[in-house]
Amino acid sequence: MKPKANPDKLLNAHDKEQLRRMTELTIKHYDRSAQDFWHGTKNHDVSQNYKAFLEAIEGDQPYTILDLGCGPGRDLHYFQTLGHDATGLDGSKEFVAMARSYSGCDVFHQDFLAMTLPQSHFDGVFANASLFHVPSQELPSVLLELSATLKPRGVLLCSNPRGNNDEGVSGERYSCFFDLDTWRDYVTAAGFCEVQCYFRPPGLPRHKQPWLVTVWRKE
Repeated sequence: MKPKANPDKLLNAHDKEQLRRMTELTIKHYDRSAQDFWHGTKNHDVSQNYKAFLEAIEGDQPYTILDLGCGPGRDLHYFQTLGHDATGLDGSKEFVAMARSYSGCDVFHQDFLAMTLPQSHFDGVFANASLFHVPSQELPSVLLELSATLKPRGVLLCSNPRGNNDEGVSGERYSCFFDLDTWRDYVTAAGFCEVQCYFRPPGLPRHKQPWLVTVWRKE
């Protein structure tokens, strides 16, 4: 059996300058490819994630939602059309401009490693294909920031490409590819309780499901 990964073992693996360069590399990649990214992803079917996320949120609608790593605004626009109070956040200035124009929502232009978010404000944080760009040593603090911006019993959905706990520069982006056990270690350590877990795309054998989706509740 593979030993369980320890989220603390990589702390301080990179200094501040290295982290800055890794973040800039990823953001510049998305700035350069913003239009291609939009055309390549705007018709992706993520209705399974929408349903799991919205059904987990408690209380009366409309909900206050943070779309973390909103990209050009596809998911932000969807939540807005349902009448929710949706806000986006992205580090790419190109994505921020596109998301504001497409959705009509407020969008924060912020780096994941230096977020300034309102306290106990959101009913849910939708992190679809975004948190895998956070270096593992910074993930605990990022998850705590997301917990702080959620209301009590607020919901966090995370969708990330899964792997064998490898990380580094991949295709001009810094990426982490965690297995389920390791991802659970990180998120539970930040004070979240697991609500649901599944692999995507639906209806395929596991080896053809590269996406790991987990839904969490702030305790």
